[in-house]
Amino acid sequence: MKTNFLILIFLVKFFLVSAQASKNKDLVEVKIDSILNLMTLDEKIGQMNQYNGFWDATGPNPEGGEQLKKYESLKKGLVGSMLNVRGVDEISAIQKIAVNETRLGIPLIFANDVIHGYKTLSPIPLAESASWDLKEIENSARIAALESSAAGTNWTFAPMVDISRDPRWGRVMEGAGEDTYLASLIAKARIKGFQGDDLSKHNTVAATAKHFAAYGFSESGRDYNTVDIGDNTLNNVIYPPFISSVDAGVATVMTGFNDLDGIPVTGNSELIKGTLRNKWSFEGVVISDWGSIREMIPHGYAKNADNAAELAIKAGTDIDMESNIYVRKLKKLIIDDIIDEKLIDDSVKKILRLKFDLGLFEDPFKYLNKEREKEILNSPELQNAVLQMAKKSIVLLKNSDNLLPLKKEDLKIALIGPLANDKNSPLGNWRTNSDNNTAVSVLEGMVKYIGNEIIYEKGADLILNPGGIVKFSEKIIINENDKSGFDSAKIAASKSDIAIVVIGEDGFQSGEGRSRSKIDIPGVQLDLLKEIYKVNNKVVLILMNGRPLDLSWADENIPAILETWQLGSQTGNAIAQVLYGDYNPSGKLTMSFPRNTGQIPVYYNHKSTGRPGPKKVVFWSHFNDVSNTPLYPFGYGLSYTSFKYSNLKIDKKFLNANQVINVSILLENTGELKGREVVQLYIKDKFGSITRPVRELKGFKLVDLEPGEKTQVNFKISEPMLKFYNAEKNWESELGVFEIFIGPDSNADLKETFELIQ
Repeated sequence: MKTNFLILIFLVKFFLVSAQASKNKDLVEVKIDSILNLMTLDEKIGQMNQYNGFWDATGPNPEGGEQLKKYESLKKGLVGSMLNVRGVDEISAIQKIAVNETRLGIPLIFANDVIHGYKTLSPIPLAESASWDLKEIENSARIAALESSAAGTNWTFAPMVDISRDPRWGRVMEGAGEDTYLASLIAKARIKGFQGDDLSKHNTVAATAKHFAAYGFSESGRDYNTVDIGDNTLNNVIYPPFISSVDAGVATVMTGFNDLDGIPVTGNSELIKGTLRNKWSFEGVVISDWGSIREMIPHGYAKNADNAAELAIKAGTDIDMESNIYVRKLKKLIIDDIIDEKLIDDSVKKILRLKFDLGLFEDPFKYLNKEREKEILNSPELQNAVLQMAKKSIVLLKNSDNLLPLKKEDLKIALIGPLANDKNSPLGNWRTNSDNNTAVSVLEGMVKYIGNEIIYEKGADLILNPGGIVKFSEKIIINENDKSGFDSAKIAASKSDIAIVVIGEDGFQSGEGRSRSKIDIPGVQLDLLKEIYKVNNKVVLILMNGRPLDLSWADENIPAILETWQLGSQTGNAIAQVLYGDYNPSGKLTMSFPRNTGQIPVYYNHKSTGRPGPKKVVFWSHFNDVSNTPLYPFGYGLSYTSFKYSNLKIDKKFLNANQVINVSILLENTGELKGREVVQLYIKDKFGSITRPVRELKGFKLVDLEPGEKTQVNFKISEPMLKFYNAEKNWESELGVFEIFIGPDSNADLKETFELIQ
């Protein structure tokens, strides 16, 4: 006992050197080596073991079973980090055990899925991406970092930077859409928001780029499913947001649940060591997703738990999240000379380095301040900030006859739909750190405008789960038959000047494990919409959803459609302000909306076939029953004002590696309201050593204009913008002809041509 005490005293003195010295990289490496030399093999492996929160740490100690085993592991220093432990009181209690009761007193890292906020929730990430506002997205992540760090969290498992073209996949709500260029910029913005400029500050959190790699391309959009794609797609579409994340200094990278080219990514050495470590020089921590080391066994890749541990550690996975395999199996693998202890040392060094970067060795309790937690969580300043993000995330899909914005007085409005007074679904999927029923409902937002009469009718239930509250892990039971509320809703609509119908998905119908084979409006809701339209054709459809939906009937019939996604805590206020014109919607889609499920995948930067069409004969690449084009394309979104694009100019027709081409268009606000336009630049590489997309987003500008105002919008095109992963497996540009398109969405038709020369 005396020896242990002396070691602890030595370490305390060792750790508490000056803050300036602790930031010296060489000195930190010396410290890490010194700590490593003091550690037993069991303690090293313990640092690679992450447990989920397993008991009420402010209550009695566990008395038996799995909880007791984990508790004993914690006291023995066999745990390096924990997830899903929330709040200063709980985290303080566990950190005290790690620091005061283990042999070496090494502090824990506490991780949480802070995906779009902690207590105060911003819009889901797919919604945020529709703002195209990188500063606002960075600020949203900053808010999440402020709040989660105030509650004791050091590490978030965000951002998800997976590209996906399949809205059946529930986790599209967690990403930035289908375009790799925009997603790469958003990844950088979110990482900077989470990590700030100095990770050792108490109000920052370590970020995680996930899921490495290709998880968003799971077959049929079914979660956890296999991925089978070519090298071209992997390098040109999937990798760039991860490269951007590494360049932005992301602290950690998480592997996915999928296999890739037959190998589960958690055990894929070529992927983790070959690409992430060697090619991209990533020096941070690689963590498995929940149980993904163990899941290599049912994948049919690992023979048993021993083999799974061997494969994962040899591939370069540093931390085992909730498989309990590293802590049970790695030591025996070393004793049996199956793996080298150096693999363990390398991983532990990375984990200790992250703890130094977070400042936890300097002060293990630096994040744990009860007064700060109380002051920051749900503060008015944060609520106002997420309101701004929510308004910028809304996309106006249709507005026939300028039905919107609404007049602020002398209207009788029927507000109808199962989501119209819902305070839970708008919180979205990743709300586990927040509280149920804390969103401002649309009804609550609308009644703040007192000049109109609001008649509310639910019309129908969306879900039939007992109590109406769905837990994160529960299956949702959709109302497929009960239309008993239709009649009262129809009466309200028939007696009103306008009907606002709020329908869509429950907050837990998208997200992890929430794949759908059809992307229609679920349950009886579309029938409700059709019945309302029969008695009042002045309908505003407000959609709440976590993915693109099939809106073909609504687009054909309903005069005004607002895509509001799941906007978080301030949902109702944001929607009401847009409905009444206090905020002019400016969002643009970052995923194409298909005309039906059978079109999937449909995305703007597709390849041309050898028979592109359209042609009068049947023998070209098309569907016989639906157009090839999406219902709403990537980049699409309307405004309450109108914009005119004209006068596309380029200053030269030839480009070499040392030059830039200056491109400009004239943008004019031709409407009657101030508005924001997202001006988009696309480039088409007409010929290449591999087939190239019909066009690719290469730039955009957010432009605010007063009514009647004109401005010149400028872009610069340089040779690096034209690089891609080519047939020679190099990232480089190729000489040839390129087309420039500028406009309001991916169908931009203002065009110019230039040639890349030597």
